[in-house]
Amino acid sequence: MAEFRKQPRFRTVIDPALVERVKQLVLVARDIVITCHVSPDGDALGSSCALWYVLKALGKTAHVVTADCAPRSLQFLPGVRDIVAATRQADRAHELIAKADLIFCMDFNDPSRVDRLTDALTSSKAKKIVIDHHLDPCIESEILISRPEVSSTSALLYLFLWQAGWTRYLNRSAAACIYTGMMTDTGNFSYNSNDPDLYLIVHDLMRKGIDKDNLYKLVMNTASESRVRIMGYAQYKMQLLPSHRAAIITLSEEELKEFDYNKGDTEGLVNVPLSIPEVTYSVFLREDDKNCVKVSMRSKGDFSVSLMCEENFDGGGHTNAAGGEFHGPLGKALEKLLEIIPNYDKYLQ
Repeated sequence: MAEFRKQPRFRTVIDPALVERVKQLVLVARDIVITCHVSPDGDALGSSCALWYVLKALGKTAHVVTADCAPRSLQFLPGVRDIVAATRQADRAHELIAKADLIFCMDFNDPSRVDRLTDALTSSKAKKIVIDHHLDPCIESEILISRPEVSSTSALLYLFLWQAGWTRYLNRSAAACIYTGMMTDTGNFSYNSNDPDLYLIVHDLMRKGIDKDNLYKLVMNTASESRVRIMGYAQYKMQLLPSHRAAIITLSEEELKEFDYNKGDTEGLVNVPLSIPEVTYSVFLREDDKNCVKVSMRSKGDFSVSLMCEENFDGGGHTNAAGGEFHGPLGKALEKLLEIIPNYDKYLQ
């Protein structure tokens, strides 16, 4: 039993020299800002809030500053209520970024992903540290920790903390944030989750006192009435393309309003069609307004939805999970999607 309780050991996935440089920058920093991508999901919020707890435990002055608020489905996450969101506190958000001498960029690979905070971020003289797992990072930074092979930024953060000797600063709240990020970015460990180290991380987080079952209930099995209704409606109107092994779900701006849509109500919707054996990839088009359609894609096996998003929707991601945008109305986005889908049949196994 004593052997079982030893601290889990992990592969060294981050250059130790980078880890030491991060530690030195944190040591001398006076005002630290942590930021993540717009419309933050569980991984963005989980990694950001977990890092915030660790920096506070190290005695540092730190704030999480985001472009917009956390979705209703993630309001339970420890630390979320302390976030400074530009949609509610624009002046405060810009003031903190301008004052910062160190900025952590968590879970995004392009400055445009912080939306209304892009100019503030890019013009800041603060040293920047990127910790991210998306492909092709293009943020000017002092230190780049980019590992696309790691399933979530939250898991990558944990590996950094372990290499830095800082996991002892993880309290139960921080551990819950990291677990939530890992869980949401793997669909409760149902994809991109074959790395044995993930479960060693879970082991350590549970030793910190997290209630894994309750976190699953809160994230995966708790829903508002509007979410239940819109999820059911969207699945009912799903379009299947059997010859292309694809599924398409669309929701217009009018439909979102009809169902009193709140941010996060369609989280996980794009994954649902993958439960159909004949479906290899799923596409969800959500019309936020008449000039912007959010594109989300998920796939099984080796079929790369990242390639589709990169080549057609100014986006990207991972082989099995990617996203992008279409600038125009939903009808035009759907028209383009149907036009390009046959081009990718050659990649179907």
